[in-house]
Amino acid sequence: MPTAGECQRVAWRPAADIYRTRRGWLVKFDLAGVRPQEIELVASGRQLTVRGLRRDCTLEEGCRYHSLEISYNRFERTLELPCPLDAAQITTDYRDGMLLVQLEMENPEE
Repeated sequence: MPTAGECQRVAWRPAADIYRTRRGWLVKFDLAGVRPQEIELVASGRQLTVRGLRRDCTLEEGCRYHSLEISYNRFERTLELPCPLDAAQITTDYRDGMLLVQLEMENPEE
């Protein structure tokens, strides 16, 4: 069983959903507990990458862990979409722990 320190060093991959829309694509990343300023988004070629940091915050000083199931520390997730994203108009919204990435394309039917 890994120690708490080992758990903190392992990067985690947030879950993601991809939707085809009339104007392009919508990608949702599950980033509960991540501050918006800790998120970086990069689109290159056909790949969309989200990376950042989820910090652990204890509610009481001096407490010790009994069980840890939530992943903290650095995260990164790269998704491959079926079209180039270089010309996409990208907008983001962060709601209730979900990062919503709207990718609007010039020719969404291609």
